[in-house]
Amino acid sequence: MTTDTSPQPVRRALRALVRAARLPARWLLPAGVLLGAAAGGLYGAVQTPQYTATGYVMAVPAKKQFVDSQAALGFAQAYGRVATQLAVLGYAQMWADVPVATLRKNVRSETSPDAPMVSISATSTRPAQAADMANAVTRSLTEHAGHAAGSTGIKLVSFSRALKPAQPSSASPALTTLVGAGAGCLMGGLALLVRPRQSTDAGDAAHASVPAPAHAGDAQEQLG
Repeated sequence: MTTDTSPQPVRRALRALVRAARLPARWLLPAGVLLGAAAGGLYGAVQTPQYTATGYVMAVPAKKQFVDSQAALGFAQAYGRVATQLAVLGYAQMWADVPVATLRKNVRSETSPDAPMVSISATSTRPAQAADMANAVTRSLTEHAGHAAGSTGIKLVSFSRALKPAQPSSASPALTTLVGAGAGCLMGGLALLVRPRQSTDAGDAAHASVPAPAHAGDAQEQLG
């Protein structure tokens, strides 16, 4: 006995595609656009808004000494990679007042290819919590770099604190509606492609089997 292991969304999409293929051809694209737009708008209306806050730290010489810019850039890249590791998040959870798992899931770091800067972004359903998590991780990363400054000659300083975001970073209902309409148009086009076409062979054969009417003169010759 075989078991269908395909995901539920895939099976539902395939069933919808088969049902849509039975519609008249002229309705497939409009129906797909309308259904997709409705689904996208509904998703945008019921989803929980997400807020993102971002803070920045910069790699600078630990003492008043010359440090090659490439060296500072290299250390910034290195600290950007360890910003989301347990050694940093373990301290950050105390200031953010959230578990490490929450920080690991909702915090990301990015570095610049031409500036010794690290950005720490945190996402949450609450604006204040997003800012608190980003600032907690930047603080922990700064202290982590300070402990190694004696050997590296580089420390991290706060360049810009994360502020409480005023607008959500998640997609708006208008955008999800537009995306849904585009996806619906694509599904309608696929339905047109998989729609079974009526074969003209039977029709051609039927037309070929019907003899052409004979003229009156030909009929008389045949009778004579």
